[in-house]
Amino acid sequence: MSPSTGAARVRRALRAPRASRGNALPAGAWWLWALGLATAASRTTNPLLLGLLVGVAGYVVAARRTDAPWARSYGAFVKLGLFVVGVRLVFSVVLGSPLPGVHPLFALPEVPLPDWAQGIRIGGTVTAEQLVFALYDGAKLATLLICVGAANSLADPARLLKSLPGALYEAGVAVVVAMTFAPNMVADVVRLRRARRLRGRPAGGVAAVLQIGLPVVEGALERSVALAASMDARGYGRTARVPPAVRRTTNALTLGGLLGVCAGTYGLLSAEGAGYGLPLLLAGLVAALAGLRLGGRRSVRTRYRPDRWGVRAWLVAGSGAAVAAAMIAAGVTDPEALRPGVIPLTAPVLPLWPAAAVLAGLLPAAVAPVPPPASPTAPEEQQ
Repeated sequence: MSPSTGAARVRRALRAPRASRGNALPAGAWWLWALGLATAASRTTNPLLLGLLVGVAGYVVAARRTDAPWARSYGAFVKLGLFVVGVRLVFSVVLGSPLPGVHPLFALPEVPLPDWAQGIRIGGTVTAEQLVFALYDGAKLATLLICVGAANSLADPARLLKSLPGALYEAGVAVVVAMTFAPNMVADVVRLRRARRLRGRPAGGVAAVLQIGLPVVEGALERSVALAASMDARGYGRTARVPPAVRRTTNALTLGGLLGVCAGTYGLLSAEGAGYGLPLLLAGLVAALAGLRLGGRRSVRTRYRPDRWGVRAWLVAGSGAAVAAAMIAAGVTDPEALRPGVIPLTAPVLPLWPAAAVLAGLLPAAVAPVPPPASPTAPEEQQ
């Protein structure tokens, strides 16, 4: 075999295949990847790193999303993130901030408040420090929302039911129905706007929104209710009789485990709880898994073959976990780079190795299966 033939075989092995029903990535892999990016975003307020995370998520979504209805929800999450940043800035200007500042920008009329409302200020002097702090805080929350929007755009919400344990199937059906409401509503908005343009009617403005609002909500609700009815007809959410002792044990283990997971996660995210965070998180996971295992006996439903986790799925999920782990490690070794100073006001700098770790989140754009070609009407629907 010649060297050129061997190199060609290696390139064909590494090339991402065309996505199909058989080789599509599990929805859990996309969610783990997105949650890894969101965890990294929660560890920093550096706008350069947050912008890099948004860019990584957006590039992967543009490269690997399909033309399904839920795949068009990413733009809505981006707009929601920008709205959150704007609201955070408005609240900072109107309600003031306890942060001292030496760079006043302008002053608003201050409303006098009684003594029992100390610590709350309406109006007053607006400083550059308080606006920058609000901008950093709002950008972090917006990045979290955008990462969740990336998972919604890449993962089929209905396929998540295959990965859920039997004890969570009732809640899973409700979550899937709720998650399909927004994509269906977006699809109805696009369809009605296109129909109005074809009839020569305005597709934008307040009047158009009021005229298409009721049909959009009605259509989205009908589709979600139809999905719930089809799931119920196929046995989703049906339960079996179990002894009362088993039921009480299941509830105690599940509830106690989830509370332990929440407390352990808080301990890991806060500097004060670094000592007890990991042990409590592990204990909560063990208790929750035991409760879910027992609770699965109550579920009587049709079992489908679960999604197979191949090498590509583990690479996608591992890339998000690697980004989160690198950002957590960077917060221990160089916290000043991840949280630029506001008092005194300093310009943020881009730390090199955390930024390089964030770029590892681009791996799904290379290893995930390539989505099938869009239908001829897909570009029109995405306008």
